Amino acid sequence: MAQPPLPPAQSVQELILDGETVPERYAYKDDKSASFDESLPLMDVPVIDLGLLTPSSSSSAGDELIKLRTALACWGCFQAINHGISSSFLDQLHELTQQLFALSKEEKEKCARAPDGIEGYGNDMVLSEQQVIDWNDRLYIIISPEEKRKLEVWPEKPETFREVIHEYTVKLRPIINNVFKAMALSLNLEENCFLNQFGERGVMFARFNYYPRCPRPDLVLGLKPHADGSAITVVLPDRDVEGLQFMHDGQWFRVPTIPGALLINVGDQVEIMSNGIFKSPMHRAVTNAERDRISVVVFCTPEEENEIGPADGLINEETPRWYKKIRNYPETYFEYYQLGKRPIDAVKM
Repeated sequence: MAQPPLPPAQSVQELILDGETVPERYAYKDDKSASFDESLPLMDVPVIDLGLLTPSSSSSAGDELIKLRTALACWGCFQAINHGISSSFLDQLHELTQQLFALSKEEKEKCARAPDGIEGYGNDMVLSEQQVIDWNDRLYIIISPEEKRKLEVWPEKPETFREVIHEYTVKLRPIINNVFKAMALSLNLEENCFLNQFGERGVMFARFNYYPRCPRPDLVLGLKPHADGSAITVVLPDRDVEGLQFMHDGQWFRVPTIPGALLINVGDQVEIMSNGIFKSPMHRAVTNAERDRISVVVFCTPEEENEIGPADGLINEETPRWYKKIRNYPETYFEYYQLGKRPIDAVKM
């Protein structure tokens, strides 16, 4: 049985105001930490033109589908361009996130996360005294379906926050649907194969991240190494400051920022649906001694009651089923994540 959570940790923003010392509970004592290191190789993230994956662009879709399949089988992610969201709107979302974390402590605590809850402002749940805490503050909310929104943990300021986030949700839905369809087509499956597992009322969680500058980036991580428990994840990175890193073949790679692009990676649930062809990549966020960093991440998760599993079209005598069928995969994901374990190991055959 899971242990009840401990009291929430102090806001990292408050910590840096209190002094230049990093509390021990944030520091790694092994080789898991790594400061921003320009000597690490820059990841050659495949760039996918989403406009070429639509039915109206069938003449060019074949080559782009091959690129998509290769990207997700090798890296587990791609940079999405021509996605239909203007750069000016993404800039507005970036500015809104900066304004959110610049609010007073009192204002932000109006939407604070409950000790035993996930949604709200603060930091992630603390499950043990030994847990190393990530160097970030975040706001975590459900943005879709609308009736699942808990507006009591949605900020009232900035004044345009709710309107802009609703608009972003609406703009993301066709992108997400098209990516699910394209992934299926790239594997020669019926185009709705993955989308049907996701469901018409799949859940979208938004996480607004703030990584303050850190006096000991050699000891502290913004996010511990993990793979996402989602089906797919859409990342709007900081425009100016690097920090996200992906692992490939045992080596960490820095993720470049492409102006106007969205970084999309598959999570554990698409690895399951694709029977392991698409890889849910390990990634982490490092800290920076000189600059703050922000990001906006949307996790797309199937409806809780939907059973997910490897697509039947991928199973044959030569290729057995590698994963069990499962419902509500994220239920224990956060506990596994904080303990440094991969929940996908529990559903492998």
